[in-house]
Amino acid sequence: MANSNAKGDRRERELVNALDDAGFAVMRAPASGSATERELPDVLTGDGETFYAIEAKSSAGDPIYLDGAEIEALLFFARNFGARPRVAARFDREDWYFFHPGDLYTTDGGNYRVKKETAIAEGTDFDEFVGNTRKVTLDEVADDSGPDQAILDILAAFERGDLSKDEAAAMLE
Repeated sequence: MANSNAKGDRRERELVNALDDAGFAVMRAPASGSATERELPDVLTGDGETFYAIEAKSSAGDPIYLDGAEIEALLFFARNFGARPRVAARFDREDWYFFHPGDLYTTDGGNYRVKKETAIAEGTDFDEFVGNTRKVTLDEVADDSGPDQAILDILAAFERGDLSKDEAAAMLE
């Protein structure tokens, strides 16, 4: 368990440093989840306009489970603090993905679960979370906006660095 806690602490510090590098004010809550009677989120962060209370979880495997009481405490703290509650999930060799607790799968026992494939498909990735990009689905690109808008969307994605030149060219063919 100590090894697992050390890895979790390391992942939390990694998230704090990444948010700091992205220009967010950020702090890791001291003794979150253990040495205090008050349940605190793992990370508090904000960009001057939006503030988040984050429960961070990482896993080498699949899936990540969160206790129902952890989510209740996160929601309670976020509401009273004036922050948006988020669960940050990180799987080995993947980026951080963010979810509102209400978007997580709820088990029959009242706990919450995040599967790796769900995180990748439905989660907000780190760049989108910090405002660098917006996830665009193929359906949105192919929407009724007409070919001109689709081309502009592809070019904008290339310009932001979301697509390589070859990927953009293939999409424009």
